[in-house]
Amino acid sequence: MAEQSVKDRVYAAAERISAERNPTVATVREAAGVSNADATRFLKEWRTERDSAGSKIAATPTSITEQALRLAGTVWEEAVRTATAEHAIIEKAWRDEKAHKDREINELATDLDTATRIHQETVKELKTQVEESNQAARDNAAAAAEAREQLAVAAREHADKIAEFKSQLAEARATVTTLQQTQDALIARIQPTTEPTAVPSSGDSQRE
Repeated sequence: MAEQSVKDRVYAAAERISAERNPTVATVREAAGVSNADATRFLKEWRTERDSAGSKIAATPTSITEQALRLAGTVWEEAVRTATAEHAIIEKAWRDEKAHKDREINELATDLDTATRIHQETVKELKTQVEESNQAARDNAAAAAEAREQLAVAAREHADKIAEFKSQLAEARATVTTLQQTQDALIARIQPTTEPTAVPSSGDSQRE
């Protein structure tokens, strides 16, 4: 039940943001008030459902089907135009998605830099506190041990956060590579390779 609530908030935030610009993990996370992991997971699901709903291709016009045997040349020209249009649509969609992924990579890289800086500052501060604690209260071993434990816990937490950002950054880069490979495959499939041979009409057959 809690997971569904988080998903609903991410979906709602993505819909609101998409009305003005492409939603990103950072913007959805802030708007929905969820964790970075939940924003990444459910935003990916939202994009998949949106792309699936908008990827249907119109059926071939009936007039082309009925006249195919007598108008092979015209059908070929129509096929070339359609393939060209589909190629342009696919290329534009890929470029838009790649630009979006590039922005996400930049945001994740910025988050990673910020987390690294905070980690370094926190560790430095805690080290200073440990040194001051040792200097001011060398006879208080318990206080010094507690400060060292806090330093160790903070270091582990920040190390985990940095590892998470690195993982997300690697995943985003892998997605961009997959998008490139998918676009190349789609373009190769829709490019016309040979022109069909015109089929003689029934009238030509009778004259022969």
